[in-house]
Amino acid sequence: MLLSHAFGMFTHPDEEWVSIRKEHETPRRVYVAYVAILALIGPVCAYISTAHFGWTVGNERLIKLTEISAMQLSVLTYISMLIGVFALGYAINWMARTYGAKEEHVPSNGIALAAYSCTPLFLAGFALLYPVPWFNAIVFLVAACYGAWLMYDGLPIVMGIEKEQAVMYGGALLTVALVILVSTRAGSAIIWNMGIGPVFVSG
Repeated sequence: MLLSHAFGMFTHPDEEWVSIRKEHETPRRVYVAYVAILALIGPVCAYISTAHFGWTVGNERLIKLTEISAMQLSVLTYISMLIGVFALGYAINWMARTYGAKEEHVPSNGIALAAYSCTPLFLAGFALLYPVPWFNAIVFLVAACYGAWLMYDGLPIVMGIEKEQAVMYGGALLTVALVILVSTRAGSAIIWNMGIGPVFVSG
């Protein structure tokens, strides 16, 4: 049921947001039935491409990650994505009253808004099966832009605020999202320095 929203986010997002608003699914269900499933796409595809396909650098030299290293990095990426969606959902709820959102007894709307807005980024993970850095960068940039638009579009509907407030609310959430991204990257760098960094091999 929840996974059907993934396609609706691309075909008729406004109708999907209205449906999501009415559902009031618990944060746990949104995580288990939606985020936990779609967030697997990127890490799994990244594992397959980096451990088995590899990519070329320089004079067409094929580079791969060892299977253990690829698995470790994929797991870390998956955990980072789960934490990132939760942190963004928490921020949406935390700032809700500041921008005139209707308070909810269960903080389901903020988590749902964060989860479904990240749908383009989740699905962009399929692009990692084609391990070409510039191609992956373009796909994820487009996905991030569309995800930001989805959040802006969904804020008035899901959180019950005025359309004018969505601009400032969305801008604040974009700043939070960037902080979350930098924090997860910094955390990854620290973990790499603890001995779980990428291990490369020539294909």
